[in-house]
Amino acid sequence: MLKRKIEQKLVEWKNSENHKPLIIKGCRQCGKTFSVLDFAKKNYKNVVYLNFFQNPDYISIFSGSLEVDNIVMMLSALLGSEAVFESGNTVIILDEIQECPEARTALKFFRIDGRYDVIGTGSLLGVKGYGKEPKSIPVGSETVIDMYPLDFEEFLWANGINENVISILKQCLEREVPVPEALHKRMKQLLLQYTVVGGMPDAVQTFIDSKQMDEVLKIQRDIVRSYEDDMVKYAGRKDKSHIKECFQSIPKQLSKENKKFQYSVVKKGSTASQYLGSLQWIEDAGIIERCYNLSITELPLDGNAEEDVFKVYMCDCGLFVSMLEDGTQYDILQGNLHGYKGAIFENLIADILGKMNRKLYYFHKDSGLEVDFVIRYQGQCTLLEVKAATGNTKSTKTILKHPEKYHVNSAIKLGDYNVGRNDQILTLPLYMAFLLTKF
Repeated sequence: MLKRKIEQKLVEWKNSENHKPLIIKGCRQCGKTFSVLDFAKKNYKNVVYLNFFQNPDYISIFSGSLEVDNIVMMLSALLGSEAVFESGNTVIILDEIQECPEARTALKFFRIDGRYDVIGTGSLLGVKGYGKEPKSIPVGSETVIDMYPLDFEEFLWANGINENVISILKQCLEREVPVPEALHKRMKQLLLQYTVVGGMPDAVQTFIDSKQMDEVLKIQRDIVRSYEDDMVKYAGRKDKSHIKECFQSIPKQLSKENKKFQYSVVKKGSTASQYLGSLQWIEDAGIIERCYNLSITELPLDGNAEEDVFKVYMCDCGLFVSMLEDGTQYDILQGNLHGYKGAIFENLIADILGKMNRKLYYFHKDSGLEVDFVIRYQGQCTLLEVKAATGNTKSTKTILKHPEKYHVNSAIKLGDYNVGRNDQILTLPLYMAFLLTKF
């Protein structure tokens, strides 16, 4: 069974005093249902489980009075002996809660009542055009946790890398000393594997069990097709084709020298006004993440982001690679990336940073200055360059030479290196990106 970080968050939620009903929000097939059910069975005497997508009949339970006693009575009538309601010992799981907006409204009443814990999971919560919005979102009556596909650290756990090994990596980062060669080599191999497998639980488990990349690719492409089916099924009539076109343009967007998202690449002659809502739909569904250009390299980053100038990355690098041509996975595992290597490794780092709950930013000026990512690290505005192999950091060096203009004194270069430092630039292997946790 795959170990997930959400497990600890669920335990902390349950142990917090007077906790509210919980919503677990995330893209389809990232492991929400499995993790919640596993947690519920380990931590509660009674589990009452409803899946509104698999069984739409459950929706009728919430069509009348939303008083807790009435809902419990209806659940008991429908589920019989399967539903045991015992104050303090029962958790109610409302899976795919976006299919039943009234169930989400009911969270307010469960919060006031307090006898039963409630956990809702949802994939398309808040997606524009979904058509199933609750009459009243229970503001202040729910706690929302975002869940992602497995991040790189969870992938390491799945591959037998334990906390002791990760602790060695952390010490090398803190002391700025090279990682021992055998471990360095193994970590580089695991990073390439994560690049092509990504973090979708089904893909990861298949990789762990079989190491058959063709099976992994089949699973990933099925997931991508299911996302496209959602775009057709749930989007508003006007947006259906636009959303799919936006989504399918992502590999082309990232293959450009200037990776800024351009609506004209989606369809020749198209404009932002035609596709802006479509892109937002994909982002709200948890499939992509935007990386905003900064007007100036200065904290706070969010305050200096240019809202209409951005790149778009897939939230899961494995799904991104699966959208590329056949043979790409093999090339990556061999370290043979040719012209597309920059896009692949940029999306990899975007995946790692995004799953750490970091917002994504980059810096580009018409003069030619460009830095792949800019992050807050150890309280400072820090440049982050991503190099698939080796490469110059001309823009970074220029910016560091002029602190009076750019307000930056430190940079990190991620690439095919071991740990080292050259003046203001800390050089790290790509696989250490997941350790940049100090905001």
